[in-house]
Amino acid sequence: MCDVQDIELFIEYAKLKEFEGKRVLEVGAKYVNGSVRPFIIKFLKPKEYIGIDLESGKFVDIVMSAEELLNEFGPEAFDVIIAFNVLEHVKDWRTVINNIKSVLKTDGYIYISSVNRFSVS
Repeated sequence: MCDVQDIELFIEYAKLKEFEGKRVLEVGAKYVNGSVRPFIIKFLKPKEYIGIDLESGKFVDIVMSAEELLNEFGPEAFDVIIAFNVLEHVKDWRTVINNIKSVLKTDGYIYISSVNRFSVS
């Protein structure tokens, strides 16, 4: 899930070098209020883009729980992880955060927002 504020902030902070030729995972990818996926694919040219969500829908490639990321993909599987407005919807946010960190490569990037807060690390 993504909203206009997330999209605007993402466009402001995203850098081509962080995405070009890289593996990208979007957690909570179902299209609800917008998405950065078309922008990333068209302009930032990742090698692969995978969207996961609890429900099938537009931009969801794999239906699964965010708590299962590490089991599904293994450690250090992605260069970039995007999770907009996800944490307020999961049962165990600590497990989700730990799994996001675990499937992210050592020098990877996380774009995350929750309840109108946006962060890049």
